[in-house]
Amino acid sequence: MSAREKRLGWADALRTRRPRRRASAALPPVVYRWDLDKTYLKSDFDSLTKMMRVPFERAEDKVDEPGVVALMRALRAGARAEGRRVLVYFVSASPPQIGRAIREKLALDGVEIDGIVFKDQLQHLVRGRFRFLREQIGFKLAELLQARLAAPAGAVEYLFGDDWESDSLCYSLYADVVAGRLDHQALGDILVRLRIDPARLVEIRGLARKIPTADAVRRIFINLERRTPPGRFRTFGARLVPTFNYFQTALVLHEEGMVPLAAVVAVGHSLIDRAAYTRAQLRNSLDDLVRRGHLRDDEPALRRDLEESGVLPSTAAQGSWTQRLWRRLRRRRPTPKPLPAKRPVVIDYPRLVDAWLASGGRPGEAAS
Repeated sequence: MSAREKRLGWADALRTRRPRRRASAALPPVVYRWDLDKTYLKSDFDSLTKMMRVPFERAEDKVDEPGVVALMRALRAGARAEGRRVLVYFVSASPPQIGRAIREKLALDGVEIDGIVFKDQLQHLVRGRFRFLREQIGFKLAELLQARLAAPAGAVEYLFGDDWESDSLCYSLYADVVAGRLDHQALGDILVRLRIDPARLVEIRGLARKIPTADAVRRIFINLERRTPPGRFRTFGARLVPTFNYFQTALVLHEEGMVPLAAVVAVGHSLIDRAAYTRAQLRNSLDDLVRRGHLRDDEPALRRDLEESGVLPSTAAQGSWTQRLWRRLRRRRPTPKPLPAKRPVVIDYPRLVDAWLASGGRPGEAAS
């Protein structure tokens, strides 16, 4: 505390430190695009029997991933607090027959969305095209490009998926097409090798030609539901962040300036309360992000604030009541200034697709 702040007293000191509100005009609209199964919901379709149960589950039967609800609420609230336009969408390869239960589940969770797209599997069944029932890259890439054409001008995007199927490859292709780093011929060659639906290939090529070029995708988050070793995603570049839980996701988004510290605390407490995480495990999650280089700074102040809020185990004395008050007020600090976009590595897609096909399309195997 400065000498000037001591003269002014606590109230005046806080008033002088109150940050000026950032001009909303300087912040572009933000779009959050989410996968559904294994990213938002803890869907269980490890066997055909379990898969057949999914369409008959009620909203009350569906279970969300720990921490995801708190994070999604915070992302929208954080944008609104900044006076920023925010849009939230789901793109799911699940059939549209589960749409009602999903919308009811989101309403129960208090998660507000702007749209959701399902994959219509019936057309493939009717035509006997069973191979395309599990083909996700063509479906998702076409839907993402279609959605990009409808996005507000200048919008930045954050994408959320999982390591269960092909989100890492699909999202990276989408980001590089939008950024103009993947030309139409190269994209076509990749999709042919991935054996996507020929009709989808024509649709994607047409959409890609219409997309205004912009380095719009800031980050791709992959929820490691399968516990795939994160090193296997290294060749996707720093833009893609594999995370073991939504506390890690919230920490990166906080550093990106998309959510306040209070959101990180809320997600951490959600993991402690609902998923039996210990504070020591959350500290390990933070350490893991630092070790992997996904947090640019290992801020002692951040760790101290998380300890004070009961998310990390305490390593320091509590101090006087004025020190505790000051730290509590400091946790209300504003959301950090948004960081510039990371410079992605140039992805060697031909090599990556070779490895992908050789592994049978297992996520992360392509990057190993």
